[in-house]
Amino acid sequence: MMPLTFANIGEENMVKKVGGSPEVRAHLADLGFVAGGSVTVISTMGGNLIVNVKESRVAISKEMANKIMV
Repeated sequence: MMPLTFANIGEENMVKKVGGSPEVRAHLADLGFVAGGSVTVISTMGGNLIVNVKESRVAISKEMANKIMV
């Protein structure tokens, strides 16, 4: 298990765990980051990530990506 920030670009990963405060976990769940879901890193810019999750592209900060374990 590793944070999403270490995932390879273009490789599909399965979300194993989402950490952080209850508010942060609820926000990430609303975006589609739930345990068992798939996520693919599209690109990184300055540490921030653009990912494909639930057939949508989402930009998340490095801090948020570190809370998503794949």
